[in-house]
Amino acid sequence: MKAKITLLFTFLFIGLNLVNSQSNEEDMATLSIMTEYAKAKNYEAAYKPFLELRERNPKFNRAIYVYGEKILADKIKKSAGADKGTFVNDLLKLWDERGTHFASKTPKGEYAAKACQLMYENSDILNKTKAELYECFDAAYKLDKATFTNPKSLYTYFSLMVDLYDAGKKPAKDLFNKYDDVVEKMEDEVKNYSEKLNKLVAKEDAGEKLGSKDVRRKKSYSSYLTAYDKIAESVDSKLGKRANCENLIPLYQKDFEEYKSDAVWLKRAVSRMFNKECTDDPLYIKLVKAYDETAPSADTKYFVAGLLLKDGKETEAISYFNQSFDLEDDAFKKSRLAYRIGSILKKKGKYGQARGYFRNALKLNPSNGRPHLAIAAMYAASANRCGDTTFNKRAVYWLAADEARKAARVDPTLKKAAAQSAKSYSAKAPSKSDIFSAANSGQTIRIGCWIGASVTVPKV
Repeated sequence: MKAKITLLFTFLFIGLNLVNSQSNEEDMATLSIMTEYAKAKNYEAAYKPFLELRERNPKFNRAIYVYGEKILADKIKKSAGADKGTFVNDLLKLWDERGTHFASKTPKGEYAAKACQLMYENSDILNKTKAELYECFDAAYKLDKATFTNPKSLYTYFSLMVDLYDAGKKPAKDLFNKYDDVVEKMEDEVKNYSEKLNKLVAKEDAGEKLGSKDVRRKKSYSSYLTAYDKIAESVDSKLGKRANCENLIPLYQKDFEEYKSDAVWLKRAVSRMFNKECTDDPLYIKLVKAYDETAPSADTKYFVAGLLLKDGKETEAISYFNQSFDLEDDAFKKSRLAYRIGSILKKKGKYGQARGYFRNALKLNPSNGRPHLAIAAMYAASANRCGDTTFNKRAVYWLAADEARKAARVDPTLKKAAAQSAKSYSAKAPSKSDIFSAANSGQTIRIGCWIGASVTVPKV
């Protein structure tokens, strides 16, 4: 009897293995057909095997969802009306299924934001209101902020908040808080991709040729930085005059007593009033002092320095700027701080000190070309007073053009603008005929005053 039972289990085991083997072979064949069609972008032909495999064995392979997304996106693009709505809903369902069967490969914030973006772009078909769409993005952001990184979705998220504010459905406090949330998130992502890009730039500067993977990575990081740069401008444009002094000052006056010991609130209030040039109001001074008393930091010293500079106490201001720079530990934030300090000193005409901060900014974040452009602009502005002859004055523009070219080389977000600046500066430098007349082809010229640099005359 025992032998018969053992034999029965043996036959059952072999039978199940044969069934599983046949099933896997069938699934593999269907997957192969779907994949080949999808790779060839023949999404219409890939649709049937995709549906079959998705229904029969949704856990079989993640390619079902990778290519399925492209297949359904093609269907959405080529359809209209009710049919389009059906495919949109199916893509939303597909993402849910991916999260169920391949959770570790489906970042929650990323896919929740993708779903919200898809609904936003098809809101007329799905009958979604702006309030519903905002709540969708807000839930995605709160679900997994770390992977909610798509620049387009971040802009849509904020844009919906502005629309709801304009419609009287969201208060000013919520609008400004959401602006800060989105801006801080974008800054985090810019930091992330800048640090990655800096490593590759350092390799190239050391004379190392990048491999194919690093070339692709560099292109990807540059693409993200360019996208965030454009979105940052769009977010500021969308906020527009809604965050002017007339709106900010009454709001902060009303909330000051409640939040005067809240470092995050104070930082945001001070930063926003500073950026919107509301620094003439007594409330700004009150906020800065409260911020510095509550949480002394690199930020607070920077804002105190600004107040001192405004009062004409330049020596004290420089001291506070130096304290601010020394207190910051994070390399990326330190770079941004150095650039901000340099920009203030540049406006005050303190070019030598400004250049020092700009160069510190470049050491800490080499892929940011803005300090190079700022230095170039200061060189150009000093041409008439830093050269001892007409030729030497114009030679300063070679230095300016060289700095602008450096910006174009390292910063993907400034490539076009920096190249144009370099061209403009070069046009103001001595021409070939000027060099021939001066008879100084190939010679080195020393530029004096604060610049203190040498430039080699091009050979003609």
